Amino acid sequence: MVALHSSIRISDTPHSFQASPAAGLRLTGVEKSFGANRVLRGIDLEIEPGSFVAIIGKSGCGKSTLLRILMGLEEQTGGHIDFVDQSGRAIEPNARIVFQEPRLLPWRTVLENVVVGLGANSGSEGSDLQALQALKAVQLSEKAGDWPSRLSGGQRQRVALARALVSHPGFLTLDEPLGALDALTRISMQQLLGRVWREQGFTAVLVTHDVAEAVYLADRVIVLEEGRIKKDVRVPHPHPRGHGSRDLAEIESELLAAILGRN
Repeated sequence: MVALHSSIRISDTPHSFQASPAAGLRLTGVEKSFGANRVLRGIDLEIEPGSFVAIIGKSGCGKSTLLRILMGLEEQTGGHIDFVDQSGRAIEPNARIVFQEPRLLPWRTVLENVVVGLGANSGSEGSDLQALQALKAVQLSEKAGDWPSRLSGGQRQRVALARALVSHPGFLTLDEPLGALDALTRISMQQLLGRVWREQGFTAVLVTHDVAEAVYLADRVIVLEEGRIKKDVRVPHPHPRGHGSRDLAEIESELLAAILGRN
């Protein structure tokens, strides 16, 4: 069972069959230390409900640690984290995470793996229908009865995404979910993820090493450096976006310069 921030647990989170309200986020002075090593150094950040934010930076900059803290998988050393609704009131989010590895149960079918995402409601009436709807959203409903071992890497990651989406989260985090895929499959998954986000309206926070991926998907890209926010860049272009766009390439160049220390 995976704990979420503020003592929320996946199995305890309410699972109505309606979409959960998009949850915004407010971080104030968030710190994280491992002994003498300060990984996060006073992060102040506000994320609007329903937005898509990407976090990038060099290895070891603190981005995955920050994501784990948001999901309650790590406890911050200092500072405050609040989830908020559209009016700014504190809420308990229906939050989910997608990891780089799909983490599917090999002894369960694709459908059964998605049902797991319903937690305490996994045995309730209508759970299979919910799972089928989630598989349809990721264009994989025809694989419902297959075993995970029969799927390609991209298909397994789509099942993992469906498992996260089945409870209609209001807040979804993604920790390098496409990093192990080949280039063409990765582009296809980026397009799928962007479409699902637009259709369902949840708040998304993506950690990635791929600057082009961040700019393609996100409304806003945060550059971390040594545990601090170095740059916060808006991507003012409508969705869906085209890969290889000149406008996006200019933003990618600005972000790469920030990561590499050229500005």
